[in-house]
Amino acid sequence: MKNHDLSTRARSALPGGVSHELRYRDPHPVFIDRTLGAEKWDREGRRYVDFKMGSASQMLGHCHPTIVDAIQKQAARSIFSADCHEAEIEWAEWVNRLYPSAELTRFTSSGTEATMLALRLARAYSGKDHVLRVDGHFHGWHDHALKGAKPGSEQAPSLGIPDAINDLIHICAADPQGMESALQDERIGTVIIEVSGANYGCVPLSTDTLRALHDVARAAGVVLIFDEIITGFRWSPGGRQARDEIVPDLTTLAKIVTGGLPGGALCGRAAIMELLSNATVRNGLGPAVSHKGTFNGSPLVAAAACAAMPLLASGEAQAQADAMATRMRDGMNAAMSELGVAGTAYGESSIFHVYFGAETVDGLSPAEIRGLPKSTVRAYCDGMLSRGVDIMSYTSGLTSAAHTPELIDEALAAFRATLSDMIRDGVLQ
Repeated sequence: MKNHDLSTRARSALPGGVSHELRYRDPHPVFIDRTLGAEKWDREGRRYVDFKMGSASQMLGHCHPTIVDAIQKQAARSIFSADCHEAEIEWAEWVNRLYPSAELTRFTSSGTEATMLALRLARAYSGKDHVLRVDGHFHGWHDHALKGAKPGSEQAPSLGIPDAINDLIHICAADPQGMESALQDERIGTVIIEVSGANYGCVPLSTDTLRALHDVARAAGVVLIFDEIITGFRWSPGGRQARDEIVPDLTTLAKIVTGGLPGGALCGRAAIMELLSNATVRNGLGPAVSHKGTFNGSPLVAAAACAAMPLLASGEAQAQADAMATRMRDGMNAAMSELGVAGTAYGESSIFHVYFGAETVDGLSPAEIRGLPKSTVRAYCDGMLSRGVDIMSYTSGLTSAAHTPELIDEALAAFRATLSDMIRDGVLQ
């Protein structure tokens, strides 16, 4: 069945025909049939070089044989029983060993759930309901994370979120002085930061700035949460906090921490994490901080994660992915220079972003960086996809340990051809 026909069928069964709003495409999405390494094939048999990599979850590459083998063996033993099992202990031990902030770890069923739990714990520990977040940073889709997710706006980008919740969320710029000023409000007991910078580093956050934000939060005595759902196991085996030696109170993880399966984790200081323990009974009602979740730490996910951990802990996967992203950024910048396009490819670690209209994003606000005309973004994304290169939403992408120089060069040829079309059509001047 062709992509168009599947889309028609999907729209009769799913709202908008999709299960995630960013998977929507006009006139229809691409329906993927199989994946391997850094490539994937749709239902029509068309091949793509993949720079989405499962929304940044497939660090080792699609269908890595070690992960596939672990899942198959576990599925033959037990898919799910809602009981404790040994693999979740081993998995937590890996996280605690690799992450400087991690003294204890609790597993969740998604990254969004990890940030939900982090905020609940932080509020319980601090005794304060108000939270400070950074403009444009993304922490999942739950009610307590959406206000401020759209750069430059204090409106939650969704209906259905009560004003009473939005009133508890405060926004500041990724600026130490701005954060210090905001923390004069003594109602605030928690700060949460996407440590890549807004939208997986689309708006860069320098190490010096991150360290200064950390220091401001420390001086204010609030609970500091690092959202490492993107940077975790990508910037280094111990995330950005290990690479740059900047340690928070709590850390949220997902995507790579699970070996690329659905799930997430929260880790942090024992004094805070112990509020989840059944030993911290409150008024005879159960743990001081309640946390449930049917599929938390499920055997299938834990098996995949434990299989992935030795491969991720060595740093070799990250080094390969970083090298391929550097090759991609350098090639993109060379192509834009040769074609006379004002733009820049930038990013850290294994991520690349493209901004059209200026040779640097330094000094631009988050709203400006994320404010490219929709016609430009669509022409770019559609042009790359039509040439067999699939990137993340907007104008970004990321690499994995499975990307090779040959695949990067193939993608760069598509990038050059797409730019040429955009110039011809007047999209780029």
